[in-house]
Amino acid sequence: MSAPVDEREMASNAERFMAMALEEARRAEGQTKPNPCVGVVIVRDGEIVGRGFHARAGGPHAEVVALREAGERARGADLYSTLEPCDHQGRTPPCTRAILEAGIARVFVGCTDINPKVCGRGIERLRAHGVEVIDGVLKEPCARLNAPFFKFVTERRPFVTLKVAATADGKIASRTSDARWVTGESSRQLVHETRARVDAVLVGGNTVRCDDPELTARPNGVRAARQPLRVVLSASLDLPLSARLFSAVTPTAPVLVVTSSSDLMAIETLRARGVEVDVLKSRPDGRVDLPALLDCLAARQVMHLYVEGGAALFGAFVEEALFDRLELFIAPKVLGEGLSWATVAPRDAMSAAIDLHLEQLERVGQDARLVFTPGRRTS
Repeated sequence: MSAPVDEREMASNAERFMAMALEEARRAEGQTKPNPCVGVVIVRDGEIVGRGFHARAGGPHAEVVALREAGERARGADLYSTLEPCDHQGRTPPCTRAILEAGIARVFVGCTDINPKVCGRGIERLRAHGVEVIDGVLKEPCARLNAPFFKFVTERRPFVTLKVAATADGKIASRTSDARWVTGESSRQLVHETRARVDAVLVGGNTVRCDDPELTARPNGVRAARQPLRVVLSASLDLPLSARLFSAVTPTAPVLVVTSSSDLMAIETLRARGVEVDVLKSRPDGRVDLPALLDCLAARQVMHLYVEGGAALFGAFVEEALFDRLELFIAPKVLGEGLSWATVAPRDAMSAAIDLHLEQLERVGQDARLVFTPGRRTS
């Protein structure tokens, strides 16, 4: 039996308004650490009377911003929030209190906050005081927006995204190490926009030697006000001091080198140029221990780590199942010979392959962007 028209219409309207709340939340993506991104819209008689997003830690939460804009029009209205309203006293008062005092009639929630301080308590508080709560509206995109926050608060580890730009035959560079440019301008711009939202960008020492990247966020060619921590993983510290990465070290665009080397002269030389150096334990094969690296970055409050290469580093994260998302840009090019995007141990049987789950597929200019998560195929 099909659902009544009014129920279908309510569901459609709920998704439409929640999509608007998501747009609000994304306005501050990457700027709210250590808090999550949250967007809110308040609707009365089909009209939006208040909008808000959480702009920064310590500032008013999205619910409060939207309620202030709505004023008396909030009484009897519907509130759409991408994340469950908080019910605890932190740097700001609980949002449930503000919602109840404003006289909101219904609250639509995108996803539950898995932060142990919240985790269903906000919804319970509202329902206990007679507010109708409908949760799970656009749950997946709402949860995806705060995946790094959820990972950090539950595991105290950064959310790891591997970003790969490869040809149609899976190469990230030619056999002569030429990697400029694999993908088109649209894909590269999207990467710059992502850099402005993540907490840290990571490359291996070979990428610094071969590609000489700057790793700054420059959407539309303009240097972003907020820059990620630029991290180089180098077991040997055999890094060219002339690299562009080391020529633009500032307090707002810091560089961190993580190594297992005990070469004190190389360490002090880097530090003299303003580069931070952390020395971690090595694995039996001499490489830096990746779990130790993630713990090191977590201690620096890195919630979202964006790994940009190269093949050995990609392979290590894949082999050790230490990534949360693989963002694969495929360019309409074929190289034949060249460097494959991940250096992993060969598998002799297809049943032994490392499986991925396709989460998203879109066209970016002439390139294809595929987003995978770790997982087993279901068919």
